[in-house]
Amino acid sequence: MMWRTVRRIMREPLGAIGLTLVTVVVLSAVFASALTSYAPSKISPAERFAPPSLLHLLGTDHLGRDLLTRVLYGGRVALLIALGATAVSLVVGVVLGLIAGYGPRWLDNVLLLIFDAVKSFPTVMLALTLVTLFGPSLYAVVLVVMLVNVPGYARIIRTQTLVLKSAEHVMAARSMGASAGRILRVHILPNIIGPILILISMDIPVVVAIEAGMSFDGFGVRQ
Repeated sequence: MMWRTVRRIMREPLGAIGLTLVTVVVLSAVFASALTSYAPSKISPAERFAPPSLLHLLGTDHLGRDLLTRVLYGGRVALLIALGATAVSLVVGVVLGLIAGYGPRWLDNVLLLIFDAVKSFPTVMLALTLVTLFGPSLYAVVLVVMLVNVPGYARIIRTQTLVLKSAEHVMAARSMGASAGRILRVHILPNIIGPILILISMDIPVVVAIEAGMSFDGFGVRQ
């Protein structure tokens, strides 16, 4: 199935270009240590602001660090944060969305109020607050991404759960005495996999942009 999808994408010129670029970026981040012999934090004052050359393909920065190496290792950090933070946000959002959609009305209202309250905070304000509390670190970035993404995930899952809650197969399972946990696990969760996959594919670039913006402002991961 996956290879069939890849072949279908490769038949389209734009799809082939996009898939190739994404593959190159991901592989260069994963195999960064094999593509360069420099350490990303190695300082060489004698080579400060060196122009691009065979030794330093992208030159060096104000501390003499190889820029290509830092780009490759920076891509690894961004990829790690994007995948890890998205996965954690998705798990939390799915759980809260299922509870809000299938639980009692009062709990749904409380969770919606919390989602709206968290979503109302600007990303920069959240970043400033968390960095002040925990310092610029990987955990602070992941926590910011979670707080930004979880409300959106939970709302979408809640909507899907409310729709499926009144479906005939769910009502039949409930009438046969199936527990709420079994209904959520067997009859509802498998039917929301499609929207979940779409959410993941759309939000990973957003997470990379958030991490890059935080790093640019001095709130990101310190290398």
